[in-house]
Amino acid sequence: MSIWTRITEAIAALRQGEGLGAVLDRLKTPPERSVAFTIAVIALGAKLAKADGQVTRDEVQVFRTVFTIAPEEEANAAQVFNLARQDVAGFDSYARKIAAMFGPGNRVLTDVAEGLFHIALANGELHAAEEAFLREVVSIFGLGDRCYRSLRARFVPDALRDPYDVLGVAADAPLSEVRAAWRQAVKESHPDGMAARGLPEEAIRLAEDRLRDVNRAWEEISRQEAA
Repeated sequence: MSIWTRITEAIAALRQGEGLGAVLDRLKTPPERSVAFTIAVIALGAKLAKADGQVTRDEVQVFRTVFTIAPEEEANAAQVFNLARQDVAGFDSYARKIAAMFGPGNRVLTDVAEGLFHIALANGELHAAEEAFLREVVSIFGLGDRCYRSLRARFVPDALRDPYDVLGVAADAPLSEVRAAWRQAVKESHPDGMAARGLPEEAIRLAEDRLRDVNRAWEEISRQEAA
């Protein structure tokens, strides 16, 4: 039985009136856990798109780019998305369910947070309600304020792009620590590593942006140290 068959069965339960949270609670162990993760991410992305009061075409398009759904299953995914985007209430419960699947600070959670930033910035700006949403999700994921600042520095057009924030290190960190953070970021952005985390090809292509940002940050810090 494929993951998409299980998702279809879960959606059938939703059609019969069972709550989305209850459906996720029944999907706790492999392979059901991957079904729960897929549904929870769709729901969380939909609620983020609704956070500023409206779901735009750009946000939906970015969502489809970051969180790929097989063409033959788009109708099922759309049903989950439409159920979730009716309002933003309960987004924190979905975030907690995703966090519980992997544990606080897991790299997959950073990948999800990065995807959500892509959705939030689809229209080129970060709405205050979206920022509050993202900050809460990052906190629930156990990623910490430093991770949030790193993502914000990379994605928000008018944000102060502090190279130390981009690499997730303190401004007074020794160069050896900064270099180690840069190397780790480059390693985590490698296509093989991202594929091992189960990310779709589109998300792997988005890692090119991350790699560009961390390399630029390292180059800037290196120049400052050499001056």
